[in-house]
Amino acid sequence: MPEVAIDDKIDALRTELRRLGRVVVAFSGGADSAFLAAVAHQVLAADAHAVTAVSPSLAGDEEADCRALANEWGLQWTPVVTHEMERAAYRVNDIDRCFHCKAELMDVVGPIAASSRATVVLGVNLDDLGDHRPGQLAADQRGAVFPLVSAGFTKADVRAASQALGLRTWNKPAAACLASRVPYGTEVTVALLSQVERAEAALKRLGFSELRVRHYGDTARIEVPIDQLPDVIACRADVVAATKSAGYRYVTIDLEGLRSGNLNHASARPQGSTP
Repeated sequence: MPEVAIDDKIDALRTELRRLGRVVVAFSGGADSAFLAAVAHQVLAADAHAVTAVSPSLAGDEEADCRALANEWGLQWTPVVTHEMERAAYRVNDIDRCFHCKAELMDVVGPIAASSRATVVLGVNLDDLGDHRPGQLAADQRGAVFPLVSAGFTKADVRAASQALGLRTWNKPAAACLASRVPYGTEVTVALLSQVERAEAALKRLGFSELRVRHYGDTARIEVPIDQLPDVIACRADVVAATKSAGYRYVTIDLEGLRSGNLNHASARPQGSTP
């Protein structure tokens, strides 16, 4: 099949949003949800409402960027507090943790959408469908829809379309929730999430904008893109000091580099295997 042009995919997205009529966009500030929120605002104006879920799993700089983007683009925007930390099934942190997080999101955002007869829309793209994403199931079961999927957008398409529309988020590094840094089976706590956030913030101040700090008790495992590994080694002392300032005792570097969904892959062991 011939590849569909980006302009045609943007038109398809606009058509889908017009069909929905009123939407509430789950707006995390990442490239996908930002693109969806921007296009929804362009197409639907006051009938598009961007909502950001605020909780200990959202880094403070991400919430601040959501606010900044809403101001820059003139979005109708509301931050809402979610309470996934009060759900024992979320805190236990098994491989379906994201299901319980999205269920909480929908429980909070759903009534906002219902009050204006709107549909909750998420920035899920075609590439997201291939990974372990139980949160998508929770959202789908509760009536959310995925317009980027309907319009045929991959992650690369989202970035290309965002650049074409002049959105500064076109090359924003992916920033999954802080709980994604915690290996399955390790209980998620507010203190743990805060420690990860402090470590990542300290490393970002050193110039590493795209990274993950994976939490293993008193050990931090840092992931950066492979081409940045020499930079980490070059300022090794600063990296160690920055990470230890967040309370870690040991600092390690993952030589395989940054991989999205890394902990999902680590949990996928053949039957009968041992950790």
